[in-house]
Amino acid sequence: MKKSSKELFHEISNLATEQRNPNSMNIDLSSVSEILKIINEEDKKVAFAVEKELPFIEEAVNHIVRAFKNGGRLLYFGAGTSGRLGVVDAAECPPTFGTDPEMVKGFIAGGKEAMFVAQEGAEDYEENGEKDILLANVTGKDVVCGIAASRRTPYVIGAVKKAKELGATTLFITCTPRESFNVKNVDVAICPVVGPEVVMGSTRMKSGTAQKLVLNMLTTTAMVRLGKTYENMMIDLQMTNKKLVERAKRIVMTITGVTYEEAEETLEKAGWHVKTALVMILANVNVEEAKQRLEKADGFVRKAINF
Repeated sequence: MKKSSKELFHEISNLATEQRNPNSMNIDLSSVSEILKIINEEDKKVAFAVEKELPFIEEAVNHIVRAFKNGGRLLYFGAGTSGRLGVVDAAECPPTFGTDPEMVKGFIAGGKEAMFVAQEGAEDYEENGEKDILLANVTGKDVVCGIAASRRTPYVIGAVKKAKELGATTLFITCTPRESFNVKNVDVAICPVVGPEVVMGSTRMKSGTAQKLVLNMLTTTAMVRLGKTYENMMIDLQMTNKKLVERAKRIVMTITGVTYEEAEETLEKAGWHVKTALVMILANVNVEEAKQRLEKADGFVRKAINF
């Protein structure tokens, strides 16, 4: 049932993300340096709010890793700032970790246009979220993650509900207290409560920062658990620009100790696949043997060089 304007007013007024911050009441009378200090002091609270949610983030990562190993996807659904953060996190996975663009995808209320120009009305209807879930062909193999600072965004709620109906694992990232909403449609709720924003209701600030930190954790940790790194270096990056080509050479040189020329030569032989080049050098094997070892090791370089 659609809420009346007054019901919606009271619902929004009571949200944790819509309260006034006592520490910034006089911000309009403050100097530039004072405003910056106020913002900085509030931002310091964000990491501690995320820290309290680590057990739930861990649970979410385990679901995501299982989904990836079974051919499933991680799909983000959000509106406004939250939606843009999901789209950005998804878009950065292929160049960083060499993933298929379909493996992690972001959906925003209002579609692609909403990435650049606000399409605020698009978030007001649950059916829009449901429709995007169906268009994404969500199945029980997938993980669907709703992102909404306020936790009440209809588009996100509709998407998560429909995903649950279809058997997908559902996550929800919000900056309101866990006890403040019904999570029956959610397998894991991640709720970093960052407190009122410096500018009341401007959830692109602390709430957006908290959501970004959580998204970084979800995909980075999942990719590490899939063998996408060697020590703390990304080794499955795609050579989509000159910077990444040179980064690949530097990674090979750093890990193996070979020269610039040797790194370049080996990468060429390996089809510019960093993992293969690393195994070729560290295990002293040819391209075919390196690829076979990586396949047996599920893509983990350390395991592959020890066969």
